Amino acid sequence: MPKMKSKRAAAKRFSFTASGLVKRNKAYKRHILTKKSRKRKRNLRHSGILGPMDATHVNQMLPYG
Repeated sequence: MPKMKSKRAAAKRFSFTASGLVKRNKAYKRHILTKKSRKRKRNLRHSGILGPMDATHVNQMLPYG
């Protein structure tokens, strides 16, 4: 069997932790930052973990993750 290809768009957006959870970046930190509080922007810097239902879709798109 040849290797399966991964979806490149998903590979650029998601990565995996050592325990197999899917990491993602948080949204809403691209523009219109003046009206957002310092605390809110600071919390957006940290990465988040996908929920179990979304993680199954990402695992299908990234077969060797």
